[in-house]
Amino acid sequence: PQVFGFVVKLDQLLEVLVTTLIFVFIGIVFFALAYGILSKLFNIHKEIEEDQNTALGIVIGSIMIGLAIIIAAAIHG
Repeated sequence: PQVFGFVVKLDQLLEVLVTTLIFVFIGIVFFALAYGILSKLFNIHKEIEEDQNTALGIVIGSIMIGLAIIIAAAIHG
């Protein structure tokens, strides 16, 4: 009988962990690219931190959440 309610069998765990780490790395790269592009379009540091531009913070946060949803859907298949 199965004592623990694992979704993945222990012999497949290494393969699943490596695949997950690869997708995490790809997701972080996409986030870094998106942040780099946004920082070229908007002066993020000055606008959000110095000028207290809440609207730009909301827009950039929304873009990052949207990108996260797209990456999650691509990983999930």
